[in-house]
Amino acid sequence: MEVKKNPEQLRILENWMREQKPEELFGEEGKLIPELKELAPTGKRRMSANPHANGGVLRRALRLPDFSDYALKVERPGKIEAENVPPLGNFLRDVMKLNKNNFRLFGPDETTSNKLQAVYQASKKFWIAEYFPEDADGGELATDGRVVEMLSEHTMEGMLEGYLLTGRNGFFSSYEAFVHVIDSMFNQHAKWLSICNNLSWRQKVASLNLLITSTVWRQDHNGFTHQDPGFLDVVLNKSAAVTRIYLPPDANCLLSVADHCLRSENYINVIVSDKQLHLQYLDMDAAITHCTKGIGIWDWASNDQGSEPDLVMASAGDIPTQEALAATMLLRHEFPDIKIRFINVVDLFKLQPSTEHPHGLTESDFNSLFTCNKPIIFNFHGYPWLIHRLTYGRKNKTIHVRGYKEKGNINTPMELAINNEIDRYSLAIDGIDRVPRLQAIGGHAKEKFRNAQIACRAYGYKHGIDAPEISGWRWPL
Repeated sequence: MEVKKNPEQLRILENWMREQKPEELFGEEGKLIPELKELAPTGKRRMSANPHANGGVLRRALRLPDFSDYALKVERPGKIEAENVPPLGNFLRDVMKLNKNNFRLFGPDETTSNKLQAVYQASKKFWIAEYFPEDADGGELATDGRVVEMLSEHTMEGMLEGYLLTGRNGFFSSYEAFVHVIDSMFNQHAKWLSICNNLSWRQKVASLNLLITSTVWRQDHNGFTHQDPGFLDVVLNKSAAVTRIYLPPDANCLLSVADHCLRSENYINVIVSDKQLHLQYLDMDAAITHCTKGIGIWDWASNDQGSEPDLVMASAGDIPTQEALAATMLLRHEFPDIKIRFINVVDLFKLQPSTEHPHGLTESDFNSLFTCNKPIIFNFHGYPWLIHRLTYGRKNKTIHVRGYKEKGNINTPMELAINNEIDRYSLAIDGIDRVPRLQAIGGHAKEKFRNAQIACRAYGYKHGIDAPEISGWRWPL
């Protein structure tokens, strides 16, 4: 700004500007001469009108197969185990086949490690670097591959964003502990979507779909470094108009949720689903109904029909659901007359009031599910205070949340659950402590449950795995 105060600096600026010969570029009225004006692009060649800068103009809806064709056969709840993610891999394989030019799978981790390897039946990995003979064991590579991998979360997320913003569709998978690498990128995309929702000329783009797997509760080989479910806390901070969080409890629910997310626009959909073996609860028809509601009472796991429950047991997440179900059976076995209502949450934002999030439950619906005054034990996949944030202001103030509390190592799954008090025995003890009539008669049962915890730790220490009655537990009814 020296030109405003220093005449010599002003003279230098003027000389420089006159060297550009403005008289040859502009007419007497200061307008650009016609010859140069004709060089400017017109129509869609203009930067502001280029459809690639407004990708929704170019976007074509995905051609999607019927996701129910990939369902696991579930005849009775909680009787069989299966890996949750591979059926999704089969579904995404055929999505890729049907959309060869406008769908890609992105991931910082091995797609095979995340159990999505079925997509290689539809496409090879994308590869444009030099290829050496020693690369042959890395799988088939191709310059036209639709599976994009690089051990760099922010690079992959950035590539996916660009792919979406230019009118295409994609899917991103990452280990739960390391998805934090894209925290700031997620934040900026969420803010961009929030603004776009208020711009009439900005056409909608495909949602940013994030599958978070290799989750906290199945890290018996990786340990403490791979235990961090806190990305959900980051998501909760962003606008309710653009954020969605889903925790499908089994494979069929994961398929239903994924189909919904791939069809959506202008959202960031975060799906949390572990890739290891888990109990399967719902057949496809029941899964569709449950995911459509986003939250619901599992009648087959409840025994309060026609009466008020003594206790509401709730869960969100695969392992928390298993442990909550096991706790329910422990309590019903020790106290046959106890009435327990079991609630499972798929759509996490259902817990928030409808005034705060479009998916939130009304106060009357929340009270119908959770009651106004009965004790609630909520077993959650992530950090427990997140549930308290979501349910703040609800009428029922008795909610007691269990979740991850930064207590872990290279433990067996049950040891890790006990350390963080999301295990069946801790939950059953919580139930005794919170149902008034059980407090005076539940002492023997609490001792039994604590002894069982000690036995679980001892077995894990001696054998390095959980006891068969723990790893092989099934819903008994």
